[in-house]
Amino acid sequence: MFLGIYENKKVLVTGHTGFNGSWLSLWLRELGAEVIGYSLGLPTKPSLFEIIGLRNKIDAHIVGNIRDEQHLLSVFKKYEPEFVFHLAAQPLVRFSYKEPKVTYETNVMGTVNVLEAVRKTKSVKVCIIATSDKCYENKEWIYGYREVDAMGGYDPYSSSKGCAELVVASYRKSFFNPNDYGNTHNVALSSVRAGNMIGGGDWGENRLIVDCIKALSQNKTILIRNPEAIRPWEYVLEPTSGYLWLGALMYHEGIKFADAWNFGPNDSDILTVKQLVSLVIKQWGDGAYTIDTSSYPHEAQLLKLDVSKAHSLLRWKAIYNVYEAIEKTINWYKNFYSRNSTDLYSFTVRQIEEYIKKAKNKGLAWTQINLNSVNS
Repeated sequence: MFLGIYENKKVLVTGHTGFNGSWLSLWLRELGAEVIGYSLGLPTKPSLFEIIGLRNKIDAHIVGNIRDEQHLLSVFKKYEPEFVFHLAAQPLVRFSYKEPKVTYETNVMGTVNVLEAVRKTKSVKVCIIATSDKCYENKEWIYGYREVDAMGGYDPYSSSKGCAELVVASYRKSFFNPNDYGNTHNVALSSVRAGNMIGGGDWGENRLIVDCIKALSQNKTILIRNPEAIRPWEYVLEPTSGYLWLGALMYHEGIKFADAWNFGPNDSDILTVKQLVSLVIKQWGDGAYTIDTSSYPHEAQLLKLDVSKAHSLLRWKAIYNVYEAIEKTINWYKNFYSRNSTDLYSFTVRQIEEYIKKAKNKGLAWTQINLNSVNS
């Protein structure tokens, strides 16, 4: 799959110890890539990275701060990666209200540091910068945001992601211009924006699924803040497959696919917080929720992504509906909490294999052996 491009390739993943970073690093390892991880330690406890023993599976586990430009550059120079997936970030809206400076330094200048390292490392062919669906100027409209819509952000976190997108766009024009590809540089640069990822092994603070799991596992009532808020929920492997497929195409065809991309769920799987929590409780088997009436900082009420560009040009699409996504997620956590649980590394790999099998059955382009399904 992915044209076999990642086998024996050096891939640097920043934020590899995080939720999405761990799933991406695991999948890359299964594809035969040489994975170099760069991250500021373990972001949560428990940690998916530790639970499945990724520290001993990847080729290099480097503890470092994305704000430390010189250390980051030294890692690039030492390992000379061909692929860079930048996922390291300050990922929390509420924390950004408490620490706006740290949020901007991490999400904006951290991105600048990665791009500077790419610019100074001749080995890099593909760089993908992950931002967020919250990077858009949210107008609370019913339409999904397209890649050409304005960047923005009410809170510091969302704003920082919009800023990061502007940084990427500037570097793509100034230093990695498609018109100069093959002459002054050989880098294909893209940014990717995903919806609200759900899946096993997420322990992030103020994350809805995590709050549900913690409450249900202790027989407590789930507290929800914004019951009517609408979000683009998607299984973690959906955008991850998009990142990997985009990276493979960028490597294979250079700057043709170097652009901004949305990877979100189908419109039918965009639910309110209350609807999602009700499905989680049903899948868990019991439980209840109540609405937390405490006052919290502003968060967007309505957020959707338009993924027609990825559908059309990449032949990519989400393959799990929201019910399947919740089922896979809850099954992982049930396995984690079971005293008779099987090896969680094997169980997690099996969830990737199940996802691949369904993608093959649906004829997804990234599961094919050639580019006919994309170029046709």
